[in-house]
Amino acid sequence: MSVAAFAADASGSWKWSQMGRGGQPQEITAKLTAKDGKLTGTVTQPGRQGGAPMDVEVSDGTVKGDAIAFSLVREFNGNKIVTKYEGKLDGDTIKGTVTAPGRGGGEPMPREWTASRAKM
Repeated sequence: MSVAAFAADASGSWKWSQMGRGGQPQEITAKLTAKDGKLTGTVTQPGRQGGAPMDVEVSDGTVKGDAIAFSLVREFNGNKIVTKYEGKLDGDTIKGTVTAPGRGGGEPMPREWTASRAKM
């Protein structure tokens, strides 16, 4: 008797915290949809300097088994900033790495990333 392997489902709402510019944690929310190996959706982040939250479309999103990856592309003062997320899905958790550009165009800065499925 064989057991069929099911791909992990990245669809749903996810939440995580990351440190903001002032060293204060910021709550991030993503609404993701996984279909046919593609990952789409939006990520909502706090606005700069206490401004209104920003919704950023997921780009280059992929799902391969339990591995997910996507990018967020934002523009500030005419500069395009690309942040890349990669992770492994394990039930209601995604753990991986987020790589963002360094300050002033410096070397990319990878850091750990853990998101939890939001319970509705």
